Amino acid sequence: MSLFTEKRETGDLEGVFRKRGEIVARDIAGETILVPVRGNLADMQRIFSLSPVAAFLWSQIDGRQDLQVILAKVIEDFEVERADAASDLREFIAELLGAGLIEEAGA
Repeated sequence: MSLFTEKRETGDLEGVFRKRGEIVARDIAGETILVPVRGNLADMQRIFSLSPVAAFLWSQIDGRQDLQVILAKVIEDFEVERADAASDLREFIAELLGAGLIEEAGA
């Protein structure tokens, strides 16, 4: 695979993201649950349940690793093609941003 093709497939997987401070993550019976907290109250209308892969991705979002590093870890830890992993990561990051659960580091 050429570098150009690889860059095109993952080109928009750039940036470093961090979790927003108002999110509580808990593992309950083998399932990862995210609960937004505003002030002292949990927003029970917006609870997020993560699949095992999504939970892995969530654990990697730390404000230091860029998305290319996270993508490499997904490919290493799960049996998935690079293009599929990149597409899934791109979609997951977009969903987290849309839900206000993460933000760009340094923002």
